[in-house]
Amino acid sequence: MNLLDQNIKYLPGMGPRRTELLNKELGISTWGELLEHYPYKYVDRSRIYTINELQADMPFVQIKGRILSFEEFAMGPRKKRIVAHFSDGHGVVDLVWFNGTKYVYQQYKEGVEYIVFGKPGIFNGRFQFTHPDIDKASELVLSEMGMQPYYMTTEKMKNGGLQSRALEKIIKTLLEKLRQSNGSDVENGVLKETLPPYIKNPLHLCSRDEAIRWIHYPKTPEEMQRSRVRLKFEELFYVQLNILRYASDQRRKYRGNVFAQVGPIFNTFFHDHLPFELTGAQKRVMREIRADMRTGRQMNRLLQGDVGSGKTLVALMSMLIALDNGYQACMMAPTEILAEQHLQTIRDFLGDMPIRVELLTGIVKGKRRQEILRGLLDGTIHIVVGTHALIEETVQFKRLGLAVIDEQHRFGVAQRAKLWAKSENPPHVLVMTATPIPRTLAMTIYGDLDVSVIDELPPGRKPIQTIHKFDTQTTSLYHGIRQQIEQGRQVYVVFPLIKESEKMDLQNLEEGFVRLQEAFPDFRLSKVHGKMKATEKEAEMARFVSGETQMLVATTVIEVGVNVPNASVMVILEAQRFGLSQLHQLRGRVGRGADQSYCILVTNYQLSNETRKRIDIMCDTNDGFEIAEADLKLRGPGDLEGTQQSGMAFDLKIADIARDGQLVQMARDEAQKIIDDDPTCTSPQHQMLWNRLRELRKTNINWAAIS
Repeated sequence: MNLLDQNIKYLPGMGPRRTELLNKELGISTWGELLEHYPYKYVDRSRIYTINELQADMPFVQIKGRILSFEEFAMGPRKKRIVAHFSDGHGVVDLVWFNGTKYVYQQYKEGVEYIVFGKPGIFNGRFQFTHPDIDKASELVLSEMGMQPYYMTTEKMKNGGLQSRALEKIIKTLLEKLRQSNGSDVENGVLKETLPPYIKNPLHLCSRDEAIRWIHYPKTPEEMQRSRVRLKFEELFYVQLNILRYASDQRRKYRGNVFAQVGPIFNTFFHDHLPFELTGAQKRVMREIRADMRTGRQMNRLLQGDVGSGKTLVALMSMLIALDNGYQACMMAPTEILAEQHLQTIRDFLGDMPIRVELLTGIVKGKRRQEILRGLLDGTIHIVVGTHALIEETVQFKRLGLAVIDEQHRFGVAQRAKLWAKSENPPHVLVMTATPIPRTLAMTIYGDLDVSVIDELPPGRKPIQTIHKFDTQTTSLYHGIRQQIEQGRQVYVVFPLIKESEKMDLQNLEEGFVRLQEAFPDFRLSKVHGKMKATEKEAEMARFVSGETQMLVATTVIEVGVNVPNASVMVILEAQRFGLSQLHQLRGRVGRGADQSYCILVTNYQLSNETRKRIDIMCDTNDGFEIAEADLKLRGPGDLEGTQQSGMAFDLKIADIARDGQLVQMARDEAQKIIDDDPTCTSPQHQMLWNRLRELRKTNINWAAIS
């Protein structure tokens, strides 16, 4: 019997109300899930302070003494503040409650010795503890207290009497119950091991039983540290093992098309049509792609590169290799405007080469659509660029050899899988993203893809200058904008919200648009936001792309994929509301031509330390990878652009991809050793690992469903 699968309702101290709260608020219904609700911080409770040692800036402390007397103060109708005067013989402090009169008098009596635990503050010149934890001194064995754990709870839980302290007591009960138990996952009161000795011992990891007991009740900081390392490593190890096992299966299962030759099409383009010398990074990435396509295994490669680094050119050259080997290629983009821009870019690159490149999006209808569908089926169309219209069942290829997917996080797993079905052999897949992904995150989100990085900009591109201005400096801001437009350039102005929000006093796009029209009466403005109909949005974008309007006032809908080389200024209003990756993506809309470009971050004066850091990083560097690493550290992985949309929202209980980079690498290395040693997952030596992985896959996200 699996003890850890038992329902929490059978634990002493639970009851139906608490069971329901834990279920609804934290998704905890079994003993195992409760054990994995780890503390988020600890407070040292091994020391007692005397009242004359207290200082105003102290964190949580404990004192021991007796209540001398109670006093009540009225606080409006039916509300009272209760104050207990408390002394340890070295001074007097006040214990304060703002509600629960009856409870306080029932629980605490004058003259009884208590241990009071809380954060000291000062009111009317005297130290006070507000709503402190209080225990009878006779019931608390301080030598056993060690580091007191603090658990994450919600408002509803607190209202239902399930504060951190109550959770701590329930978990303590559970650990004591396990001490006297036997089952398939607990042997003689000890939790069964989930990592074999050949992994655990060389890395000096403590046992699973020690880790679980120490994480909830560490007696010393060292026990706490050792338990955290063990549990983080284990979590990351199984994530990596799952991803690598999946990737290994895919490689064995699917043979890729063999693109044996680089032929006349590629060579003609390379020698006669290449607009500029490839950067060292582009050459390196082309070699990696070429090597994949030659092997006969299906390529699954992620191509990362900052905005403007030349990913589209690399994608086109890869498609030409497919053409040289008798195959077709397709490129899928998330929006119609981006698909149209890719089509134009590819046609411009190819010039007069006899290659048929067509567009297939939702707006291509009727006779024209039928023509394109025929051309794909009979092979007369060599390259098709489109949106998710490409994965509709009516779209059939004669011989699809390479699928390029741009901004992959905008497409779901099922959508991408449909592209595979378009070909007898699954096509090679090249996924492109301009969202730089830190290495540790890439290893986890895109762990089954090989990663290539273009980390150089093409020659002639000037770094974008990023400037921070306060919202009181509109005169100089407008002067700068006017200068740029008068020189023939175009400007983006980005607002954070569309309608005014009662909660946040944000500048409103509609009002802002009117203000900008008044400030620049001699210029033409376009307006774009997410609430507009697609056709209106496309029309306004098209006016700006063609140069008919000089200023595009927008929300973040322009974040991905608008290519206007003539636009040289990006103004981001209320920049404090945006994350680093988003600011960097928006900045990437300018700097696409040879002119000097500018990104102006406008904020108010009240900035938190974290916001100041974000603004400083943006002003100091244009390196997307540096920014992504900083963003990961500041915000954590769950918020990063792309991780939520890909269906890969993180469900790690204790590990932190941002801060545990070294452990991610260690876990990856160990998992890779297992896969190399046992690619078919059948070796008896590794059965513990495969069994554990099966258990985890029943409950956790399928970490690997992202090819």
